[in-house]
Amino acid sequence: MTESNNANQIGVHPRPALGRLPKYAAGKPPVAVAGLESFKLSSNENPLGPVPGVEEVIRAASGVHRYPDPTSTLLREALGSFLDVPAEDIVTGAGSLGALNQILAAFAGQNDDGGQDEVVYAWRSFEAYPICVGLAGAKSVQVPVGRDGRHDLAAMAAAVTNNTRIVLLCTPNNPTGPALRSQETRDFIAGLPGHVVVVVDEAYQEFVRMDDPVDGVELYREYPNVIVLRTFSKAHGLAGLRVGYSISRPEITAHLRAAATPFAVSNIAELAAVASVRCNDEVVERVQSLVDERDRVVAGLREAAWDIPDAQGNFVWLPLGADAQDFAALAGSQGLSVRAFDGEGVRVSIGEVEANSRFLEICMAYTNEPRRS
Repeated sequence: MTESNNANQIGVHPRPALGRLPKYAAGKPPVAVAGLESFKLSSNENPLGPVPGVEEVIRAASGVHRYPDPTSTLLREALGSFLDVPAEDIVTGAGSLGALNQILAAFAGQNDDGGQDEVVYAWRSFEAYPICVGLAGAKSVQVPVGRDGRHDLAAMAAAVTNNTRIVLLCTPNNPTGPALRSQETRDFIAGLPGHVVVVVDEAYQEFVRMDDPVDGVELYREYPNVIVLRTFSKAHGLAGLRVGYSISRPEITAHLRAAATPFAVSNIAELAAVASVRCNDEVVERVQSLVDERDRVVAGLREAAWDIPDAQGNFVWLPLGADAQDFAALAGSQGLSVRAFDGEGVRVSIGEVEANSRFLEICMAYTNEPRRS
């Protein structure tokens, strides 16, 4: 490299916003421990993978030398029939995160006068939110969750201003676990200004077993400013294929399609997702087995007097505060990778039965757990 080229390289700088963003920390794989089988419980993945019929479709897939259908017609039609919504109201994306980025690109960012639109969301919540919002050029308005890990909807409503363009509702909330209830969410949406888009992020909705849970599809039918986010990464076990979607009214989907990344969903991902929709009974059965394991883990933690939030996703949240890294290191020494949020807590995915049992053993012996008052 010449001195001139080197100088030019050093002179290249990213947008200032990039330096202000937090870094996304993906769940790490487990470290090998002699004499133990290691398990990854750090990424909320489905340890069971896709159902057999979907695996067969993936193995038989061909045509990777061709571009996929840019609007994922087969998948939208399958979902439309399954959810009883018009296929035209569905916009696919590379996971629900890709679909979220399309929403932000369409509705929130930096305006022509230099001012920033605001995006309101609970915190702690999905750690990609501040990154995506910042990259879109918008301003994050974070509203702390309650001690129980739930959205503080009253405080979120109070945080909405004339500059607010989007409110994100993560239900169940990742990483804390509680889900929103139907009536409280309706009351919240009804009290918002009409210019605010409400995104109901339901990446884990298949795992919810509480009374009166919110249903994003019902909300989309009732409120023209609601967008529902869903994914095939969790319940369907297709995290590696990156396929998700949003559901909203035509006056919104027109803008989302304009902002969509072309060919974001591959041929293989689309075919696998269609097959998974058609095998939904088997998917539900697998999800229930994970819910049963989650309930076993939660019961064990509470029997040991751990004070944890309601768990409605495929994970549990340990509000360990300053002890988060200490617990994660201990779990790692026992062949379990978990997701520590420094100074806040530890999220542990529901995994294989052996992994869950070992996690409970660690928790029962741990002396710094938060206990009920």
